Order: sequence, then structure tokens, then C-alpha cells
Amino acid sequence: MGAGAAVQLALAGIFLMRGSAASEPSVPPAPEAVLAATAADDPLPSEVPSATAKTRKQKRFDRYDKDRNDGISREEYLLSRRKAFAKLDVDRDGKLGFEEWGAKTTAKFGGADADKSGVLTRTEFASTALKPRPAKAKCVCPAAAPKDEADD
Repeated sequence: MGAGAAVQLALAGIFLMRGSAASEPSVPPAPEAVLAATAADDPLPSEVPSATAKTRKQKRFDRYDKDRNDGISREEYLLSRRKAFAKLDVDRDGKLGFEEWGAKTTAKFGGADADKSGVLTRTEFASTALKPRPAKAKCVCPAAAPKDEADD
């Protein structure tokens, strides 16, 4: 009986060894797009591509042409000005007084004048500068495949 048990343990050990060797994770093949991108021998351009003047003009035209009829009417042309005027005309009387026109600037001055002296110091004046807008991503590139530490 002891010899039979020893044989069974030996066979179980062999099956366990083979099973653990087969269960090691294998690295899947790289996607076609990543292979194509890494295999390209084309050098990168020396300058950053930029939009052409025609593209900028077309975008500007499209912003004004609200009804997309390839023409800008007088109303479409003045719409942005009307919206700006409406934001400033706080009392909605159709007239823009000096206080309404300068309200935003007055509020900005008051907020910057930290010591409430009525005069902006250099430091206080520097706080009135426009904050730059964060840059928008121009393109979305595919994520790089994670590098396997076993390949090093």
C-alpha cells in the first residue's frame, strides 16, 4: 500500500508541474495599429502643423452663419454684438449707461484693490491680467502598450 501511495503522489506531482507550467500568462500579440505605427520609418516633421488661413476663415464664417445657408445676414452678423450688449444692459431698458458699461471693470478694480485704498499697486494691478485659457488637446494618440518587465 505504501508503494501505491508513493506512485500516486509521484503522478500527482507530475500533473501539477505540467499544469502550472501551462498556466503561465502568455503575452498577447501587439495590435496591428501599434505595429504599423512603430514599424513606420517616416521621420517626424520638423515643424508643428498649423491650420491654413483658409481653414481659419472658414471656421470664422461658420461661426457667424447660424442657419448654415452659406450666407451671413445682417442679423447673423450683429448677433454677437446684441448678445454682448444684452449682458451689459442690466436694467434692460435698451440703453447702456456709463455705470452699466463699466460695471465689470469697476467690479474688477474693486476686487483687485485689496487694501481698499482706491489706488492699485503694481502687485494689485498684476492680478487684473487675463488668465490664459488651458490649451485644448489637438489630437488623440493611441496609448502606448505597457512594457513588460520580463522583456528587459
